[in-house]
Amino acid sequence: MSSAAFPVAGTSAGRAGSGAGLWIAPPLLLLAGSFFYPLAFVAGQALMGDAGPPTLGHFGAVFRTAVFQKAVVHTIEIALAASAGCLVLGLIFALILTFVPFPGARVLARLIDTFIALPTFLVALAFTFVYGSAGILNASLMDLLHLPLPPVDFLYSAAGVILAEVTVYTPFILRPLLAAFSLIESAQIEVASSLGAGPWRIIRQIILPAALPALLAGGSLCLLLTVNEFGIVMFIGAKGVITLPLLVYDKAIQEFDYTSACVVAVVNIALSLSLYSLYRFVVGRFGGRLAGLE
Repeated sequence: MSSAAFPVAGTSAGRAGSGAGLWIAPPLLLLAGSFFYPLAFVAGQALMGDAGPPTLGHFGAVFRTAVFQKAVVHTIEIALAASAGCLVLGLIFALILTFVPFPGARVLARLIDTFIALPTFLVALAFTFVYGSAGILNASLMDLLHLPLPPVDFLYSAAGVILAEVTVYTPFILRPLLAAFSLIESAQIEVASSLGAGPWRIIRQIILPAALPALLAGGSLCLLLTVNEFGIVMFIGAKGVITLPLLVYDKAIQEFDYTSACVVAVVNIALSLSLYSLYRFVVGRFGGRLAGLE
């Protein structure tokens, strides 16, 4: 009797396996149609162009152009500067909100978090209303000081792009830091303070070591996001500032040079995957909990 039960169990297991295979097929088909096929099409267009055998000549032709070289430099410079600004500002906010309690601190933290839910172009639009040539700040200063030209003109430059990106992406640093700081026992700070340690020494020897995983994880995530930022750069329209995502748009939409656009897109994808691998390495190395991501 018992031996006769084994085929039934095997049959049910086989049916379960085939059922699981059927359930996984639709997501795989959707992923193939929405991700893998466009990715393969972009790579194929970059290698073969409109027609012809695969060649790396298209990459060489694009790499030699001055606009591509400037786009790479601008992308890296803006991403590094914006990520550094997010790290500094996020650390300052996290220290104040955690260790310098004041009425409304929790409300302020929630308010800063709302920037994560906003489209990036809305921040650029707000900056235009405030700091633009005809914005509130310039209009007020021109009326007050009787100036013929707007005195504040940083918005339409790389500095304006960096400031807007810092505003948008600082919460991606602040949230992990707040989670990491919540794991610090207050007894450690109290003991250090009773032994004569000042605030800067406590920050340097107790708080910063605990914040390092969150800083590394949040910084690598900010690098990934700022490298791929398009809306802020596009909406502000900074003079002479072009990044890799914006160059893809210019080549494809304005110049109809799809081969060059695909070459730039492949470079942008490779850079993004490298930064994402860095982010996953940091999270895996320190653990999501220590990095403030759990």
